[in-house]
Amino acid sequence: MKLLALLFLLFGQSLPQSETKPNILMVMSDAFDGRLTYEPGNKVVRLPYVNYLRELGATFLNAYTNSPICCPSRAAMWSGKFVHLSQSWNNYKCLDANATTWMDLLEENGYLTERIGKLDYTSGDHSVSNRVEAWTRDVPFLLRQEGRPVAELVGNVSTVRIQETDWKNTDKAVKWIRQRAASSHQPFALYLGLNLPHPYSNKTLDTTAGGFTFRTSPYWLEKVSPEVITIPKWLPMSAMHPVDYYSTFTKNCSGPFTTEEVRSIRAFYYAMCAETDLMLGYVITALRDTNLLNNTVVIFTADHGELAMEHRQFYKMSMFEGSSRVPLLVMGPGLKSGLQVEQLVSLVDLFPTMLDIAGVSAVGNLSGHSLLPLLSKDGAVSEKQHPDWVLSEYHGCNANASTYMLRHGQWKYIAYADGLSLPPQLFDLNLDKDELHNVVYKFPDEVADLDRLLRRIVDYPKVSTAVHLYNKEAFAAWRSSLGRNYSQVIANLRWHEDWQKDMLANERAINKWLYGTL
Repeated sequence: MKLLALLFLLFGQSLPQSETKPNILMVMSDAFDGRLTYEPGNKVVRLPYVNYLRELGATFLNAYTNSPICCPSRAAMWSGKFVHLSQSWNNYKCLDANATTWMDLLEENGYLTERIGKLDYTSGDHSVSNRVEAWTRDVPFLLRQEGRPVAELVGNVSTVRIQETDWKNTDKAVKWIRQRAASSHQPFALYLGLNLPHPYSNKTLDTTAGGFTFRTSPYWLEKVSPEVITIPKWLPMSAMHPVDYYSTFTKNCSGPFTTEEVRSIRAFYYAMCAETDLMLGYVITALRDTNLLNNTVVIFTADHGELAMEHRQFYKMSMFEGSSRVPLLVMGPGLKSGLQVEQLVSLVDLFPTMLDIAGVSAVGNLSGHSLLPLLSKDGAVSEKQHPDWVLSEYHGCNANASTYMLRHGQWKYIAYADGLSLPPQLFDLNLDKDELHNVVYKFPDEVADLDRLLRRIVDYPKVSTAVHLYNKEAFAAWRSSLGRNYSQVIANLRWHEDWQKDMLANERAINKWLYGTL
């Protein structure tokens, strides 16, 4: 089998159908900053099982989400299509429940399959607040939509299991490997979805609150190297791009923060990543103990990153590196060890990669490209095999315009809405890794070239118009469904503190947006 896999990698052909097809394990975390999986980011927290994958497999140094928010990002990974093609506009509007995923195709082709834990790629989930905030993002009001980010210490130096739901699902995955996979004569594909290191909600403060609490124990804080934690530089609020200003304000980050508050939030976030790493370790250990590891392709990734107070923000919903960069590590039979891949890749590439691993022909028009040729000893990859750009887009809450990010070479180009109503941004990531210097007016030729390339990939003004119309129609239908209760319900969503300061003005602003009249 190793010889067959090696031949595949060298010549870029699919693995042949056989009884010894490799097994597949994917662990997808939530809000894991991909920069922590390689230098220098990996110095800040001890992640032994991520390091294990890095040493025995491949680490992608430039892997991006296709949409920096949970449901649309996962929709792209499961469907293999950019979010504008599946119309996965926000956490409430994503794939249909009967959408075909790569795991469905593996099951049709003889794989034993199991999905455990957080899936979050179909329509209809997440809070009412979350969807209403997304629908009304074009309304010209500024309302805080999140709790102020805080760090919370729980337990003691012996407290290991903090995220109880994730640990229950990890235990289920381990049990499935030891009992079901180990006794099966079929190759298997197992998916484990984790909530960590996504911040926790704090129901004691507000029943509609989102996830703004970075929670961990002294046990996990000991895995963090405090002397390596950096305090991010912030632009003054007055110098921010209008969309970044809106994000900072609606995320409740426009007020003052002490250096120690920022340091604590970042330390606690890294500690949460360490807890995630141990869950990854449990399933790897189960594979090793059952003699399945040598014939299993192990993939670790995430739906998006976490800003952890970079750019005066937490959470995601941004094209800045902390939010858009994801981990992607791959280890398996016939794959090169200790490989660091510079190629730009994104989550839509995982769909064709899974099919390639399983020897299944790709179906339909996929947005991604198989990663397996990038993992061969012969690293030559033509543009036909894999493009030299990645696309990410965002249409949800906490950003008051549809946002499109094109990463190409040293450049990160960010366009908004129709390309005219808001100025774009351009960052040279070779010289400005902190993304504090928008050089869009210094390089007009590069901006023109990048915008042409972006428009060849996606007609973004047309997509923005479609999202705008969807938002109005969805909000109007929701409002109609509430009848006389509308005013009470909308006033008590998680923006209630700011909404109730001037309820009449806010309702008028919505009416003007919705109908063009006061």
